[in-house]
Amino acid sequence: MRLHSTLFLLVSFTTLSAQDIYFPPNLGNTWETVDPATLGWCTDEIPALIDYLDVNNSKAFLVLKDGRIVIEHYFGTFTQDSLWYWASAGKSLTAFLVGKAQEEGFLDINDPSSDYLGAGWTSCTPLQEGAITVRNQLTMTTGLDDGTGDTDCTDPACLQYLADPGTRWAYHNAPYTMLDGVISTATGQTLNSYVFNKLTLTTGLTGAYVQVGANNVFFSKARHFARFGLLAMEQGIWNGSVVMNDADYFNAMVTPSQSLNNSYGYLWWLNGQSNYMVPGLQVVIPGMLIPNEPPDGYNALGKNGQILCVVPSQGLVVVRMGNAPGASVPVPYLLADGIWERLNTVICSTTSVPEISASPTLFPIPASDFVQVPNSFGSNAPAQVASVDGRVIDVTIRNGQLDVSDLPVGSYWLRTRSSNGTLITQRFLVAR
Repeated sequence: MRLHSTLFLLVSFTTLSAQDIYFPPNLGNTWETVDPATLGWCTDEIPALIDYLDVNNSKAFLVLKDGRIVIEHYFGTFTQDSLWYWASAGKSLTAFLVGKAQEEGFLDINDPSSDYLGAGWTSCTPLQEGAITVRNQLTMTTGLDDGTGDTDCTDPACLQYLADPGTRWAYHNAPYTMLDGVISTATGQTLNSYVFNKLTLTTGLTGAYVQVGANNVFFSKARHFARFGLLAMEQGIWNGSVVMNDADYFNAMVTPSQSLNNSYGYLWWLNGQSNYMVPGLQVVIPGMLIPNEPPDGYNALGKNGQILCVVPSQGLVVVRMGNAPGASVPVPYLLADGIWERLNTVICSTTSVPEISASPTLFPIPASDFVQVPNSFGSNAPAQVASVDGRVIDVTIRNGQLDVSDLPVGSYWLRTRSSNGTLITQRFLVAR
């Protein structure tokens, strides 16, 4: 009975929210705001969230609730009018554009990629190359070797056969980048022209792809990053107008696209799955990608902490732009989790982990044998390690190291007291 009541309330809430979604005008800089206090949020927790973002080198942070701005903060000299790059978060924009091009009849994602890129776009044999489809590019399952030394290189010599398409998941940037050529060839338009015609004119999203090395990188203002999130939350609908009519493609884009990495759709990172893989490793890690984010969240994630989180069940869109919080990683899921830990506290959710330290300082991430622990934790201190399934193990930090060699592959939290007595909880990963 409780389950049915919960489902009824969830459906009722979703329906009510959908009726009250706000969309900013396509022209100008007008955007409605809402006071977080009127939402019942714990506003006294917002400074701690902003401090966390600040110490982690953030430049812009926005939270939308049903389309309205609840929190908007810029750091240092960065302003509402500053441009910044999306990095690999732009992959999710590319996925949307591929779906739109398919909807318009320009391409079919089940076609061989060579239909659009021409024969010889890889160094594979014609038979091997002909087996790679646009869908494989969307799902990171081309089977091309990501260990050749430069995962950005799109020269045919860099794109070598390793496995049959669809049999191996690997976060390989170069085959993704080649989707730009698929879109341009299929539509007969430049990538920026297609963005303008299909998104700028319909949603007001402005920005541009800029060639950076081998990559086409999308740049925009933070609010335009949020516009894309709002469009994604509303499943391709903008203020009553249909931007993407292909509901089947959209649903496939934000649900598991293959069985190798359940947390990956069509260039979107998915929460709420039983396991996930991360760039550079052929290891399946049990648990959710972002444990503190609601399970229905889908995310555009990019290097140095470019983050767009979309949570339809709560009507939330979260944007973070900035520099890397520490060591640069291609997919900032740990930073996203740290943001959600604190945002849950702001929203007055009981799911967040209390008393989190100010910045992620454990390394390496992931670890295999030992985790290096900063001196601020205490050089020989008692601690606890908690797994995602709730198991707690008493451990000791010895000489600045935590031995994790006996821990199974997975996601964990280290909980201890710092040298000055402050309670610290930080997440780390074990992979081998």
